[in-house]
Amino acid sequence: MATSSGNILLIQSGGCTPVINSTLAGLIKNGQTLYPQSRIYGGIHGIEGVIDGKIPDITEVSNSQLKSLAKMPGAALGSSRHKLLPNDMEPLLKTLKAHNIRILHIIGGNDSAATGLSVSEAARADKYALQVINLPKTIDNDIVLTDHSPGYGSAARFISQATFGVGRDAEAMGINSPISIIEVMGRDSGWLATASSFYKKTDRDAPHFIGIPEVIFSEENFMISIENAYRNYGYAVAVVSEKIRSMEGDLGRENPPTFTDNFGHNYFESPGKYLSDLVEKRLGVRCRWEKPGTIQRSLMDAVSTTDREEAYQIGQKAVEMARSEMNEVIPTLIRSNNQKYEYSIGSASLKDVAGEIRYLPEKYRPDDQGYTSDSFKSYLRPLLGNPIHDTESIFHLL
Repeated sequence: MATSSGNILLIQSGGCTPVINSTLAGLIKNGQTLYPQSRIYGGIHGIEGVIDGKIPDITEVSNSQLKSLAKMPGAALGSSRHKLLPNDMEPLLKTLKAHNIRILHIIGGNDSAATGLSVSEAARADKYALQVINLPKTIDNDIVLTDHSPGYGSAARFISQATFGVGRDAEAMGINSPISIIEVMGRDSGWLATASSFYKKTDRDAPHFIGIPEVIFSEENFMISIENAYRNYGYAVAVVSEKIRSMEGDLGRENPPTFTDNFGHNYFESPGKYLSDLVEKRLGVRCRWEKPGTIQRSLMDAVSTTDREEAYQIGQKAVEMARSEMNEVIPTLIRSNNQKYEYSIGSASLKDVAGEIRYLPEKYRPDDQGYTSDSFKSYLRPLLGNPIHDTESIFHLL
């Protein structure tokens, strides 16, 4: 494909991660290096900006600006959750042709992989030469065919530290508000919620229960775990995924969805609020409901050193893949050594990734007391980056 005579378009898509801009910085830097004759454009608010013709030239971004960009939260180009419709294709292709775009990079998750495929197929049908290379990003860690996704390590670092801290706070305030429910993101997978167990070493430590979408939620099992912890230690902490499910479906689905996005994902009333009300009713004590929301994907001081480095390298690698005339692919992270963490970057077909969900394997799933396996902690440890806080020396006066 004659990329040397064409230009490059970069898009950020879906929910932000703490390192999505690191990937963008890697793309721009290597694009400037390997394609010195090409212009680099950025889609404003994702694919919607392309449809609307809003793709400013960002070729001349300086090295100092790129260094700052790599550390910034949010998505510098703006993002969106837009599922392409048939009538989107004509204006989208018009924008690509008007700027002679021959390489399209989309930083996103499994839904964004479907977007990339749709654009590639539309260009092929129009006989317009276009390479589409997606780049992985999600705090949910639910992209298939990769060891992990850029963004997960930083969000997991935040959740693991936050859970430990909330536990210490709940124990200290046990006379007034002894129980806390933390609701985390993750959509249909429990990777992020399970990361909350990283600092748990004894039965006393938080969390005392972890609810994930892969395991059918039982109110009775939940209440047994919470009440046992409360009676034994004077406090209790539960961490639940935003889409935990009972036999009847998503918790909170008793009411209609509060929102449905363009990809058909329903969002119901918070399961954390539902469980907080349940605890207060059953135990007659105050139960806090904590929902970090976008904080878990945007706190600069919680960014994993490993995560930021890998995200940047993924960006650089995608440009090299384009240079090698690869098409309809996405870079993947391959773990080669877990004792002394080592990895390489491979690739997968967008067709094998689009719309698929990587669930938490059974061997990593937590038990009813909030413990997870040593194998999961071994998997998670290098992704959290450094430093890892020493909690071994913490003692209890209460």
